[in-house]
Amino acid sequence: MRAAAAANRLARQFAADGPKRKWIADFTYIWTAERWLYIAAVMDVFSRCVVGWSMQASMTAQLVADAPVMAV
Repeated sequence: MRAAAAANRLARQFAADGPKRKWIADFTYIWTAERWLYIAAVMDVFSRCVVGWSMQASMTAQLVADAPVMAV
């Protein structure tokens, strides 16, 4: 059984009237000298600053959940 996708609330409107009004998030991975490193980040649309992030050696749900917690 597949979980339902979240609604696209930004509708590609990547502008904000002030800080902390719109955040976007993504995760990716990079190869280091030893292994893959997985990174999740949350960015404030207004300031374009990363406000929360998480890094782990494995891709887990906790990796993705930790980034917005740090942002808050």
